[in-house]
Amino acid sequence: MNDNPVVILTALNLEYEAVHGMLGDPRPHRHARGTRFEIGTLPHGKGRAVLGLAGKGNHSAAVLAERAIQEFSPSAVMFVGVAGALWDTPPLGDVVIATHVYAYHGGTSEDDGLKARPRVWEAPHEMAQLAAHVARSAGWAETASPPPGGTAPKAHLGAIAAGEIVQNSRLSREAEWIRQTYNDAAAIEMEAAGIAQAGHLSGSPVAIVRGISDRADGSKSSGTDRNWQPIAAGNAAAFALRLAQELTETEEETAMADTTPPGGSGNVTNTAYGNVGFQAGDIHNSSFHVSAPSPGPAPDVVAELHALRKELSKERSAGRIDDETHEAASAELDIADKGIEEGTSHGKKATILALKRLKGLLSDLASLASKVAPLISAVRGNS
Repeated sequence: MNDNPVVILTALNLEYEAVHGMLGDPRPHRHARGTRFEIGTLPHGKGRAVLGLAGKGNHSAAVLAERAIQEFSPSAVMFVGVAGALWDTPPLGDVVIATHVYAYHGGTSEDDGLKARPRVWEAPHEMAQLAAHVARSAGWAETASPPPGGTAPKAHLGAIAAGEIVQNSRLSREAEWIRQTYNDAAAIEMEAAGIAQAGHLSGSPVAIVRGISDRADGSKSSGTDRNWQPIAAGNAAAFALRLAQELTETEEETAMADTTPPGGSGNVTNTAYGNVGFQAGDIHNSSFHVSAPSPGPAPDVVAELHALRKELSKERSAGRIDDETHEAASAELDIADKGIEEGTSHGKKATILALKRLKGLLSDLASLASKVAPLISAVRGNS
């Protein structure tokens, strides 16, 4: 089973409780700086999830996401909760999964009006593909909250706009500007940009999962909104946990495929009778089991990290890596080098976690990302 959990963060207690109620045997985990997390099992007992309350706003969400990533080295980070719909669709209670996130408050104020200068983060390709797969299946809605009328909720993939204020009007100047400038956004909220940036800088895949609880039209805090919030939060939680399950199962299948050589299981079984000489192996009754050696020599981790650092600089000079990504990747290489130099079990763990984050940061450059996985295996294999 994959040892890396999925981190799930929420902004509101109501959203937290929706996820918490679907986890198995949640137990507290206290961060050294006082942040409280809970670690539980995913439905059906496959995989683990770390649940945390980040609070409202992009800044708080980014800080807590980064803290969780450093603490748990998760396979993915998910932000789960409610959002407002910018248009008359999707219906209340449905779920929106971000294909990309707009940090819409970036801009310049000029004489002829406000000009948008947004930052945009796309969902990782594999995560978007997996979310689309889950959305196509009706199974995720089996544990969702039943809306009034009994219509099963649906999941939609689309853009999400994340700002710094609660948007609760369709008549205000800002509401008109958002709809004109970000007319493809399906939902609006206040945390996705912080989570997306934290994931980008740390190399962790991110999924933003939002249940539609209002229409950002002045109905927030009304009786209708209070009725729909728990339904929307429950539906988002149901989808997110199903997505986490699928992610865990996919990673297990990938790990098994990576460790199985072509045409075999990696083990050789010989049945022998009489006296047998051998150098290494296990004997059970009359069966002698020998594990096949891994193909090829183990890489020199220090030398490979040095070479990787050089290639990283070349990619930045060629404009294929932006300065922000290069800086974050270089920091992970520094951590990996320090861990190897330390030569302790703690240093080994730090090196492995740094290399995992580095692999995520380089996911858009397959030529470099493919060189990180053998290094992780090599560090794990070192005593």
